[in-house]
Amino acid sequence: MAKSARRGPYFCGIDAAMDVVAGKWKPLILWELNNYGTRRFTELRRGLPGVSEKMLIQHLREMEEDGLVHREVYRQVPPKVEYSLTEQGVSLNTALSSLGKWGTERMRRMGADKVPVAASVEEPVGPVGR
Repeated sequence: MAKSARRGPYFCGIDAAMDVVAGKWKPLILWELNNYGTRRFTELRRGLPGVSEKMLIQHLREMEEDGLVHREVYRQVPPKVEYSLTEQGVSLNTALSSLGKWGTERMRRMGADKVPVAASVEEPVGPVGR
C-alpha cells in the first residue's frame, strides 16, 4: 500500500476523512467500484457521466496513493488495467453510505432528477443507492 502525501495536521476526524474524499468524483468512484466491483478504466468513465479522462486518471492515482483503490496491470497486448476497492476503500464507502441515503432522501424531497447513466451489463452488487 502506498503512503499518502497528505498527512495533516487535522482538526478532527472529519477533516482527515474529507482530505481523502475531497472532490466531486472520488465519492462517485467509490460508489461505482463498490456497486459494480472490479472495473476497467473505460467502464468507470462510462459509469460517471461528465468526468473527464484527465480528472478520472488524477483521482484514481490519488485514491491508489491513499490506499483506497487497487490498480492491477496485466502485462498483455493490448495492456489491461483494472481497478478495485481495497479494504480501506470498502470501509470508507460503508461510512459514506449514510450520507448517500441522506442525499437520496433529499433528492426525493426536492423532486430532483437523477443523471442518466450509461446502462451497465451488470447489476449493482451493493446496497447503497445513488
